[in-house]
Amino acid sequence: MSKSKEQWASRLGLVLAMAGNAVGLGNFLRFPAQAAKNGGGAFLIPYLVALVVMGLPLIWVEWAMGRYGGQKGHHSAPGCFQSHGRSGFWKYFGIFGLWTNLVIAAYYLYIESWTMTYAGYSIIGGFKQTKPEEFFAWMTGEVPNQMLAFSGFGMLIFGVCIAINIFILSRGLAKGIELVSKIGMPLLIVFAGLLAVRGFFISPQNDPVAIESPMVGFNFVWEPKFEKLTDPAVWLAAAGQIFFTLSIGMGTVHCYASYLREKDDITLNGATAAWTNELCEIVLGGSILIPIAVAYMGLDKVQAATAGGSGFGLGFMIFPTLFNNWGWLAPIAGFMWFGLLFFAAITSSLAMGQPVMAFLQSEYGISRERSAVLFGAMLLPLALPVALLHSASFFDEFDFWAGTFALVVFAMGEAILFAWVFGMKRGWEEINKGAELKVPGIFYYIIKYVTPAFLLVILLAATFKPAAGWDTYIKSAFGSGTAPAWEWAGDSLVGRLLHKDIPIPTGENVDLAKVEFTKKLQLTRDICRLVMVALFVAFGFVIKNAWDNRKREGRA
Repeated sequence: MSKSKEQWASRLGLVLAMAGNAVGLGNFLRFPAQAAKNGGGAFLIPYLVALVVMGLPLIWVEWAMGRYGGQKGHHSAPGCFQSHGRSGFWKYFGIFGLWTNLVIAAYYLYIESWTMTYAGYSIIGGFKQTKPEEFFAWMTGEVPNQMLAFSGFGMLIFGVCIAINIFILSRGLAKGIELVSKIGMPLLIVFAGLLAVRGFFISPQNDPVAIESPMVGFNFVWEPKFEKLTDPAVWLAAAGQIFFTLSIGMGTVHCYASYLREKDDITLNGATAAWTNELCEIVLGGSILIPIAVAYMGLDKVQAATAGGSGFGLGFMIFPTLFNNWGWLAPIAGFMWFGLLFFAAITSSLAMGQPVMAFLQSEYGISRERSAVLFGAMLLPLALPVALLHSASFFDEFDFWAGTFALVVFAMGEAILFAWVFGMKRGWEEINKGAELKVPGIFYYIIKYVTPAFLLVILLAATFKPAAGWDTYIKSAFGSGTAPAWEWAGDSLVGRLLHKDIPIPTGENVDLAKVEFTKKLQLTRDICRLVMVALFVAFGFVIKNAWDNRKREGRA
């Protein structure tokens, strides 16, 4: 089997592809809501701390591991991990770098198809007649308390979206992923910049529909609330946002970096991709959704809409109608908003497909075209239940286990492997090989000690999270109040396993339809978990077979 000879066509293309991998829907929907919920401007303190002690170190670690693995003929996490550790265990730990991407892609592409549909409907002025929530229900076929959710049109667009991704992936790094990134990322920034500028010109004096100045919304996002810094939940939220925004802990960075040459720079390139993402998130993401919404809805309604720390409902269910206040610009503005979300989504979804395809190419010698088709064949059985069932079932389960929990587990493993198994001395040399940016020496110790410890705290806190919040028990330990009896939080690992987030309703006047739906939902989630476990085990057998083939062919 021949080793892949693919390479990035240009440095700009590589940086934009890496930035596109990081810049996703969360930059524009999740981040502003998280910032507003967790201390506004003060949220930037734990956010930047997490960036320094976890984000940037892991970015450089993943670039270094990917480049090193690529020199050994590996272009996906199992091979990259195995090349850093002598034990055969590490190639199986690398399963996360395939499994996570495939599972996330199953629901992420579904959201991506929504952005396509919304962009098309916006440009024809559809939201002047149709309420977004009605359009969303028609597009997804989802009905409250019903497990089946079918929409013929929604399935068609979903299929088109998957086909577009497979076609682009089949064209290769330079003619596919890189080309899309060179087009999509600049357009994303231009669209976001135009919307942000137009939004800041909203004024109750010259716009009779406006209620507030957009600066009220801007202040809502960024006004520092320093008292929030004593809440551990805020620090966990900041760390979680760093994971979401940089796409670390997935294996996508390893894959992209594996196509570099041995002495290609990774420090400056990695930092540049990270700063591009931060520009899109902090500067642009914080200047569009909430400031414009506050201007037309008022602060109280926006606070209620983002109380859960997500801007999804605001971005899809309310935002399209707000653009109707912009006259002739309304269809274009709606198209730009959902267009930039589409570009954010597709540059990320392409990065999810590449590791699986790279594994098939480098370990089994399968052509890029065939590997793209095989990726689609693996994706389809996972994507169908996402699109055909209520979002609280397969969609939410995939998002929690693959899109949240697995990222921390993967990052924890790679941090230990790189710093303690491969060795920090060798790792530091690998990071700085061909470096055009001198990494401060303090990061040697941050990567070795602080990053793994930080990840361990996040993992333990998320696994054993109490319903009353960690801050309640911490304050109680220092004599400030009495902590309530322990109860698992619904968004903790243990609580999720016990279905604490979707308890069966009880009481005299309980809605029997909701009771029956909740029972079905719990059963469906259990089935979903079995599917994910089976997929993980299947990847294990495929990896074992690939390494057995390597031994027989003398390539091990």
